[in-house]
Amino acid sequence: MRGKMYKTFTMELGGRTLSVDIGRVAAQANGAAFMHYGDTTVLSTATASEKPREGIDFFPLSVEFEEKLYAVGKIPGGFNKREGKASENSVLTARVIDRPMRPLFPKDYRNDVTLDNLVLSVDPACRPELVAMLGSAIATCISDIPFDGPCAMTQMGLVDGEFVVNPSQEQWKKGDLQLTVASTAEKVIMIEAGAKEVPEAKMIEAIYQAHEINQSIIAFINRIVAEVGKPKHTYTSCAVPEELFAAIKEIVPPEEMEEAVFTDVKQVREENIRNITARLEEAFAGNEEWLAVLGEAVYQYQKKTVRKMILKDHKRPDGRAIKEIRPLAAEIDIIPRVHGSSMFTRGQTQICNVCTLAPLSEMQRIDGLDENEVSKRYMHHYNFPSYSVGETKPPRGPGRREIGHGALAEKALLPVLPSEEEFPYAIRTVSETFESNGSTSQASVCASTLSLMAAGVPIKKAVAGISCGLVTGDTDDDYIVLTDIQGLEDFFGDMDFKVAGTHDGITAIQMDIKIHGLTRPIVEEAIARTKEAREYILNEIMAPCIAQPRPEVGPYAPKIISIQIDPEKIGDVVGQRGKTINEIIARTGVKIDITDDGNVSICGTDKEMMDKAAEMVRIIVTDFEAGQIFKGVVVSIKEFGAFVEFAPGKEGMVHISKIARQRINRVEDVLTLGDRVTVVCLGKDKMGRMSFSMKDVAQV
Repeated sequence: MRGKMYKTFTMELGGRTLSVDIGRVAAQANGAAFMHYGDTTVLSTATASEKPREGIDFFPLSVEFEEKLYAVGKIPGGFNKREGKASENSVLTARVIDRPMRPLFPKDYRNDVTLDNLVLSVDPACRPELVAMLGSAIATCISDIPFDGPCAMTQMGLVDGEFVVNPSQEQWKKGDLQLTVASTAEKVIMIEAGAKEVPEAKMIEAIYQAHEINQSIIAFINRIVAEVGKPKHTYTSCAVPEELFAAIKEIVPPEEMEEAVFTDVKQVREENIRNITARLEEAFAGNEEWLAVLGEAVYQYQKKTVRKMILKDHKRPDGRAIKEIRPLAAEIDIIPRVHGSSMFTRGQTQICNVCTLAPLSEMQRIDGLDENEVSKRYMHHYNFPSYSVGETKPPRGPGRREIGHGALAEKALLPVLPSEEEFPYAIRTVSETFESNGSTSQASVCASTLSLMAAGVPIKKAVAGISCGLVTGDTDDDYIVLTDIQGLEDFFGDMDFKVAGTHDGITAIQMDIKIHGLTRPIVEEAIARTKEAREYILNEIMAPCIAQPRPEVGPYAPKIISIQIDPEKIGDVVGQRGKTINEIIARTGVKIDITDDGNVSICGTDKEMMDKAAEMVRIIVTDFEAGQIFKGVVVSIKEFGAFVEFAPGKEGMVHISKIARQRINRVEDVLTLGDRVTVVCLGKDKMGRMSFSMKDVAQV
């Protein structure tokens, strides 16, 4: 019966039809949208717990993006043959959905909420990530979950100088821009971008074209909500009682809180707050209700103090000017024997980056929904140990934040990397956070550039990154943009606007906010501020440390020789069951990879052995002609002559009459097994074997 009662809503979006079925599936979720865009199909659901989770001081939102390989007609690899943990793409997509939607839920809401997106079918012309983003917004808006939406998202590409709305997978991958913009009806609320040095003005133009398209999607969502939306449910507010704030201010006046939080040393500030909290716990010892929310109350008191001082007095916690960057330092070669290393320090944020080079065969294999992307040559990984913020926790695998920060730095560096033809290596950079007090991801961008250049990777240009913050007042015109925010300004501020790029343009953007959007003047000022700061870092800090990539890789990095052979002769190099290629590897200690198009990559650290392996390969694939000279080893002696191996698996015969200039009666009188000899090719004998001569070498 239900199947006949569902409603379908459609709109034209980016030259294709977007349709949404409401009431067709997943009726027990608080909200469900069955999304169709081209042949891409995604089920987006929004569910919430009935009661708030006890003992927490945050909104427990979980966003999932589930990639099912049946969506592209593939069976998962591995022994289990089923999907395992979320892929990197799943995590990054979930983060892009989470970041704009989280601020639109009530700040005092503590019910668990899950936004789940199940990818059922993928049309390469319609990216499933976009469909899931829109589906989450629609499912939440029509549900009874409190939400100050609608919001919408649009992706913009740049192909041959023209903007493309919601590009296909191929356009997204090959174009010059990968931009995702989320908006409310009034303002931009999220920006995520990867770009090939797109100028700031062009980026702003793209952002606001996407913002305009979002307005038509929001009108579409409003139409859906008007017809099938549920009334929003009431909930138990977890806001801190105003009377508690009043009591705290009696004990800790605003002037004392200002003195406690305004210091450039994070540890001193934290100690000051611990002392204040201890006094308040003692004062409220008999009030269990207040003690339960005291931590949140002190946090809110700090936040209000910092925001007031920045906005009204233009005073930052560490005493810097509004546009001032913290003290900077850059170093390279801080770790011996690795292929490349660097350290970039900004105030109390310190990143050590290590670069590792390897043959292309060590590229990361990807088993995902984009059938055009099966491997990744450049990998940037980011680690955030607890000691970097003075805490103690057992080390675990990377969380969503670590994966997101690593991907952002990776995105920033990709446009300047050399091609595989120019530099036939797989490249991995790892950013180890030694100390953190704000914007470690952008310090990772700077450190990665330094370590890549130190490793001898011929990157085209240096890339630097910086983050801007924001504190807003009661009106759209009442705000201050802060250059280079530290942790406290991030926690208590309204925005973290990260921009990375070269002298010539932007390569990556990630914007997170905690308010209901940014006006265009704020966006433009933030982008201008980051450009100004980026130029300073590139010119004054990074260039004096290392201005150009080193001309060659270091002594401990593998060296690579590339040889192009006729693809039809790959079998000759490999040999029966790999016998020939394994023999070359055993004799020289190199690593050899051969692609289907005949590119032979020889990798090792001993140049002499690499040259030897390369010569063996060349000999094997050579069409032999009379007069060619070879060096080989006597591997077999017969009455009529000796067999000489001149390359792995390649032998020729020297007839007894061709061994010496004088007549000999026995081969053994001149040769023994294992002798190294020089021979000249005479062509093939009657049996089709290579025929060699030792005595005629001097005549050639």
